[in-house]
Amino acid sequence: MFENLCTLPLDSDVFATALHPEEPVVSVGLSSGHVQTFRLPDPVGDDGSADGNTSVLSDGKGVLETIWQTRRHKGSCRCLAYSHDGNHMYSAGTDAIVKYFDAPTGKVISKMAIPSTTKQADAPTLLHVLNPQALLLATDSGAIHIIDVRDGRPDKKPAQTHFPHADYVSSITPLPPTEESTSGFPKQWVSTGGTTLAVTDVRRGVLVRSEDQEDELLSSCFVEGLGPKKKRNNGMVATGTSSGVLTMWDKGAWDDQQERIIVDGGKDGGESIDAIAVIPHEMGLGKKAVCGMGDGSLRIVDLVKRTVDAALNLRHDDMEAVVSVGFDATNRLITAGGRTVKVWEELSELQGNDDDDEDDSDDDDEDKAAPNGKRAAAGSDSDDDDDSDDDDGVEEMKRRAKRRKEAQSAKLGPMGAHGIMGFEGMD
Repeated sequence: MFENLCTLPLDSDVFATALHPEEPVVSVGLSSGHVQTFRLPDPVGDDGSADGNTSVLSDGKGVLETIWQTRRHKGSCRCLAYSHDGNHMYSAGTDAIVKYFDAPTGKVISKMAIPSTTKQADAPTLLHVLNPQALLLATDSGAIHIIDVRDGRPDKKPAQTHFPHADYVSSITPLPPTEESTSGFPKQWVSTGGTTLAVTDVRRGVLVRSEDQEDELLSSCFVEGLGPKKKRNNGMVATGTSSGVLTMWDKGAWDDQQERIIVDGGKDGGESIDAIAVIPHEMGLGKKAVCGMGDGSLRIVDLVKRTVDAALNLRHDDMEAVVSVGFDATNRLITAGGRTVKVWEELSELQGNDDDDEDDSDDDDEDKAAPNGKRAAAGSDSDDDDDSDDDDGVEEMKRRAKRRKEAQSAKLGPMGAHGIMGFEGMD
């Protein structure tokens, strides 16, 4: 499903990443306090041109361009976030400072101190731009500060502070706005910290806190189009735990988890799920998520079938944990951990099929006719809703696989898709 395009080596351990909302640009925060911003090569289109419209394999001639790099914090840089328009960035470090700066140049515009309720500095754990008016700053003490950024730059003091967890905040996931929303931006979010999950409203504070899950919750993401049978479009939140279990929570039913998916099992518990990201709907792969594991591996989880694709053996690092996973503006998978950032490209599993297999006559093993004359996916329960968008995605992958073969044969020559990528300004 995914193949590694290139590996970007870093000078020290990566603690945070941020992906530009509109361009193939990635920024990293390092343990040394440095922040570096790189421009990834533009994706190659179906005709072999770098049009950026379709994410397919690089032609091997792209260059990872270093846009800028600087020592941003005296301690390690723990958090990074882009503004909604991508023009500015925020960073936070163990020096208890939040800095606001110009994204294209890295020039600092303003900064603020992270408040602390004790004599010791409260180190940050997460930065998240909730909407154009609010920046969320989470800390080791379990606090979530809401910082007013309506004039662009953060104020000197948080507008509000909430304590949804007794332990450090490990993840923040915004909930989609309601139909009654006039702004179209989120005003509520799910957070995890210690062994609890909580929902907080930007206006009303902490709304609900879950029961003790007796397992540390480390990561989370929101999945649209899933939910109870009578509320399929309600949405669910998936959370990764320290024992390798992905727990599913119905939106609005926050007291306790609804389902469990064992991503990595073991007698004494599996590898931790340190990061998670939903695969974009536009890629046509269905409702799936990529989990970054504590042992450096990557797992693909089908959130509808509640299964893990055991056939895929993806690995970011042999020893270090995956600290972040995400998809850039061109739908390429970006993973980070240890001293590397990796860029992954979607590879259709149908790429190995003959080019003439465009008709549906050979799909009998995948799609079977139901007794009522309708077609149902093999292995699926009859009570499940029919995901017509998944079928469309498979057909689209077939067409894209054939076009990729033709484009790559014409453009790449004998080296195929595995050309050597250059790193400008690096030894």
